[in-house]
Amino acid sequence: MVGEDRGTRVIGTAGHVDHGKSVLVKALTGIDPDRLKEEKEREMTIDLGFAWFTLPSGLVVSFIDVPGHEDFIKNMLAGVGGIDAALLVVAGDEGVMPQTVEHLAVLDLLEVRQGVVALTKVDLVEDEEWLELVAADVDRLLKGTTLAGSKILPVSAVTGRGIPSLIEALDSLLSQTPPRRERGRPRLPIDRAFTLAGFGTVITGTLIDGRFRVGQEVEILPQGLKSRIRGLQTHKEKIEVAVPGSRVAINLVGVGKDQLQRGDVVTSPGWLEPTRLIDVRLRMLGSAPKRLRHNTSVDFYSGAAQIPAKTRVLGAKAIEPGEEGWVQLVLTRPTALLARDRFIIRQPSPSLTMGGGTVVDPHPRRRHKRFRPQVIERLEALALGTPQEALLTALEEGPQEMGRLVKDSHLEPEAVEEALERLLEGSRILVLGASEGQLLVSSTWWEGFLARLVALIEEYHSRYPLRLGMPREEVKSKLRFPSRLFNHLIGQAVKGGAVAQEGAALKLPGHEVRFTPEEEERVERLLAKFSQEPYTTPSRADCKAALGEEVLNALLEQGRLVQVSENTLFLASTYEMMVERVVEDLKKEGTITLAQVRDLFSTSRKYAQALLEHLDAQGITRRVEDERVLR
Repeated sequence: MVGEDRGTRVIGTAGHVDHGKSVLVKALTGIDPDRLKEEKEREMTIDLGFAWFTLPSGLVVSFIDVPGHEDFIKNMLAGVGGIDAALLVVAGDEGVMPQTVEHLAVLDLLEVRQGVVALTKVDLVEDEEWLELVAADVDRLLKGTTLAGSKILPVSAVTGRGIPSLIEALDSLLSQTPPRRERGRPRLPIDRAFTLAGFGTVITGTLIDGRFRVGQEVEILPQGLKSRIRGLQTHKEKIEVAVPGSRVAINLVGVGKDQLQRGDVVTSPGWLEPTRLIDVRLRMLGSAPKRLRHNTSVDFYSGAAQIPAKTRVLGAKAIEPGEEGWVQLVLTRPTALLARDRFIIRQPSPSLTMGGGTVVDPHPRRRHKRFRPQVIERLEALALGTPQEALLTALEEGPQEMGRLVKDSHLEPEAVEEALERLLEGSRILVLGASEGQLLVSSTWWEGFLARLVALIEEYHSRYPLRLGMPREEVKSKLRFPSRLFNHLIGQAVKGGAVAQEGAALKLPGHEVRFTPEEEERVERLLAKFSQEPYTTPSRADCKAALGEEVLNALLEQGRLVQVSENTLFLASTYEMMVERVVEDLKKEGTITLAQVRDLFSTSRKYAQALLEHLDAQGITRRVEDERVLR
């Protein structure tokens, strides 16, 4: 399986109002996440706040500081959708409160499986036994949720108590958290949009798949607006490429702030379709205020989107609190979703979380008849996954051999063969390599790999415009593939024309080394010296001083100059002629000495010795005492 960029991890804070989430984030990062004037005045987080810092391991962490006040829980849901881990905050002097319970329920419904609990404000607690009781209460609350067993650490943002232990716990937790899976399908739900003087429209969000790069054409859904990325930033630093899991600010061209709203999705054009009708598997909270009936009005949340919806309960009259069931949701406006996306539903008034679950079919063809067994059978099959879906999911992790695929899928070989035939017919997978040792991979994984490869080489060309291409071994090191797999992938990429190979380097097909007029003039002057004195040429140090390292390396890569020793170079034509003359003499005489080579070209001992040692190294000649013979 392919190695990934470590990228960043995103932590979402959660917890009751005034339990110290923002103060704790500031103590960890040095950044105040309360960015709005109203938040400063009211001393509470109303909208999403953002901060970041680097853990001791070198892993970069983004914090999404979400509101704790009941009135602002809708904004909290916009932040939770893209996080890798949760920092649940419980004030040590107060203990578990109503929003603590509701935030934990939301994290559980969204299946956030990594987290740490911070017992804050311990500087206000004199009785350590009280803290132990609060910790035990929190531990009981976590049982039966996705965060069961999470560490519970007492901390004080005022005195600094426990902060190093909290940082260590977060580092340990996130170092074991794999980077976001990359399927080459970039999606960034917009959680903020604003205008910046001199730049225009800027949006922010968490990139949950794929990559974005400067200059890329993008589409904003559900409106279908077309735009281009003028600039990218992560943590206020300009970047060329944004990777999955990172907090990203995107400067968009040709789109106004008033055309966008929270929940819109920025993606690459042409593959993602908005929907207003979705089939879901829903789990009701045991604390839900009432059973979910057919045709109930709810608020639907997924990613950063909040959309009013109506429920169509399937296969049952209602879904009781604490139970699961099938529901078709009719949204009042379209949104961009994929199968397996997580969601939450809330009662609009009074606003309370009812449940949540997984999108099973984002594009059902019609409204289902509620009590048809065939409908439920189809949904259950979709939830479990067909053989095609199971294989496709496995191949979206990366290339696999057929034998390993059959073994890991736990399917009958005949079922695998039939499913793969259908996937190949639909161009959803492709075969890498020749007949022996072929590998299979999903088309989306392949597109994502090509995007990464092209971006890597493009960045190299930008940094080193005078080099023919990026050394193949350096590409391999950056992508961290095993040799055999790397060779398969690069072979396919070259065959398909995505990249080209130039000797031991990889380049983009349109890349050419072009000197500036001033560089070309310096090159011509230097090469004239090589022509005038072909056997007593300028040293490498002299060439570097005349041209600069990059221009000199370009001449060597192009083969216009040949380096025969650390400091000795010849024109390519001169070098070829010298090799021919030495070989001719050896064929006639059988041996040749250093002095004879010196006299042959009317040069000095230094140049003759450099040439002969080079010929030895190239396997053309072999030294026998003070003479050379042909190998």
